[in-house]
Amino acid sequence: MDRALFAPLAARFREDLARVWPEIAGEDARLGVAVSGGPDSLALLILSAMIMPGRVEAATVDHGLRAESAEEAATVASLCQDIGVPHSTLPVEVAAGNVQAQAREARYAALAQWLDRRGLAALATGHQLDDQAETLMMRLHRGSGIAGLAGVRPRGNVPGTDLALLRPLLGWRRAELEALVEDAELTPVRDPSNDDLRFERVRVRRLLASQDGIDPSGLARSAQLLADAEAYLNAQVDLAWRNWVVQTSDGFGYALGQAHSFEAVEIILRIGAELGADISRGDARTMVDRLRAGENASLGGMLARPDLEGVWHFEPEPPRRTG
Repeated sequence: MDRALFAPLAARFREDLARVWPEIAGEDARLGVAVSGGPDSLALLILSAMIMPGRVEAATVDHGLRAESAEEAATVASLCQDIGVPHSTLPVEVAAGNVQAQAREARYAALAQWLDRRGLAALATGHQLDDQAETLMMRLHRGSGIAGLAGVRPRGNVPGTDLALLRPLLGWRRAELEALVEDAELTPVRDPSNDDLRFERVRVRRLLASQDGIDPSGLARSAQLLADAEAYLNAQVDLAWRNWVVQTSDGFGYALGQAHSFEAVEIILRIGAELGADISRGDARTMVDRLRAGENASLGGMLARPDLEGVWHFEPEPPRRTG
């Protein structure tokens, strides 16, 4: 591989990775890369290996859902050997039900164990700008709120852990990553599920590709702006929690029941989580409306009641009498 050819791309990637993972500056920080063998993850692998030689390891999760998956994992392993990156194949079993959701859960569980076993500081995945645009469109169709419309974040945590989950390619288009892999003279894995119209993401991808007037870059930018707005709103809710929520002997009191509905809903969701109640954002909004009307509300295992001082009180719902 001609490193000079990829030097400008590597420099750009270094900036993107440093933005989401300042720890890259630490000489001991080692990065795990999830590599399926598709063009996005192969590009991520190439770029990571170029800017962090000797500090990158790769893993391929074999879900066992297709006959070709073991061979594809072996192909990635061979490539990693060629470029001097340690590689692990992680076989998993996918539970019945929603195949994509179950595969995701199994995948991240296996990757978390691998990170811990190998002493890696963070996990990078190949989510890119077109993925972000597709996610925004899907969530708009579902009527998601601001948290959903903010799309996938550049940095989060591997589900169920405190390990950093990095998406440094969210500013890169799918086409330029494919071109990078082609220039490196690599043949990516082609997953047939990416052309299966039974999946919502595939349908949305086809729709975006067929509409010249829709710019995925603009959609992805909107998701980023919504993420910024969500961060600000969460900070305001944090402030309200500190100022207006008190823990009582049997639950919580919220003393600013006339606050904006957004704040009240978010506070109720946090109180519900503290009390182990199973309530949705829609449930919380229903509870706000009832409390403002002076009514008690009982949803998801949590009882709420207003008092004459304007304080809303929340406690676990008492068990129902039987017999």
